[in-house]
Amino acid sequence: MPYQRADSPYWWVNLHPPGGGRPIRRSTRTTDKREAEAIEGKWRAELYRQAYWGEKPARTFAEVAAEYLMASQDKRSLDDIKRRTASLYDYFGRDMDMTALTGQDVRGFIDWRRQQGRKTPAPATINRELDILSAMINHAIIHLEWPLPNPVRGRSLKEPRGIIRWITRAEATRLIACAEKTRAGERLASFIALGLHTGCRLEELMGLEWQRVNWRDALLTLEPEHDKSGERRTVPLNDIALAALKRRAAFVAQRCPGSPWVFAKKNGERLKTPRTGFAAACQAAGIRNYRIHDMRHTCASWLVSEGVPLADVKEVLGHSTITMTEKYAHLAPHRAREAVATLASRSGHVERPAHNAEELMGRKKRP
Repeated sequence: MPYQRADSPYWWVNLHPPGGGRPIRRSTRTTDKREAEAIEGKWRAELYRQAYWGEKPARTFAEVAAEYLMASQDKRSLDDIKRRTASLYDYFGRDMDMTALTGQDVRGFIDWRRQQGRKTPAPATINRELDILSAMINHAIIHLEWPLPNPVRGRSLKEPRGIIRWITRAEATRLIACAEKTRAGERLASFIALGLHTGCRLEELMGLEWQRVNWRDALLTLEPEHDKSGERRTVPLNDIALAALKRRAAFVAQRCPGSPWVFAKKNGERLKTPRTGFAAACQAAGIRNYRIHDMRHTCASWLVSEGVPLADVKEVLGHSTITMTEKYAHLAPHRAREAVATLASRSGHVERPAHNAEELMGRKKRP
């Protein structure tokens, strides 16, 4: 019989496999007792057929998706996961038998997405949706031990290299000046200055609290729950970033003292997004095709252009791998010139490795 737990609004069941084994405790994910009883009966019948008829239970898309979504509730990317799962659901439907999923089904989804609407999704968008499909299947295989195929592997689309959009320092100065004239005024100008000079993501800045601003050492601290990669990270602050924070501190002290948020509104609540004001400032400054995330590209581009090593840029931006940072390498052509000059200065040593091969092997050189 279904039962209720103090920590859940749903009815739960306790199933005993007919052939023996550990009891299975599962949530029916329904608050209706009659529906829970029907689900329990269905599951008991499936266990019987598995034990005595060797029948493999069908696992629907709805089951696989629900299990993965339940396991992803604490992820920072939950909203993104939900949105991409919805696209998969629209094509596969809730009753798709995932035990029979084939590569042809995956190709069908790709073709369907390519033919949708006026604006065809970019290959990167389709690939991220395929990543979610693969993650759903792998979660069911690893954590639920469901014997499912994963035909998603190896079927990602080729993604063209994205254009790195960044602005010059003169354009940045003009953008900040235009931001100060918008309705948001100082708050938007400070947001832009901080974004350009720290490389922080939008979510990191919007969720920034005063307790994580280290004035003495000029650092911002991002804990794992604040950082996209889930790592603790410190971001150095230059004079421009510090000045922006001081302007914010003066505003908060005057209008909403006690608010924990750096980017607080007049009532002390956290600002969700400055997208509208940012777009208006860009238009006024004559800067086209420039998004908030492009400020992060701009910060990286400035650093690399000034000769900062890619490894250090990686740490500032919080990239999980150096590969993500290498897309800015072309902005430092002086590094290549220095490398070539170094080769020229040591040209007398070019033949040394081959000349020394026998010694390295511990053998005498043949006459």
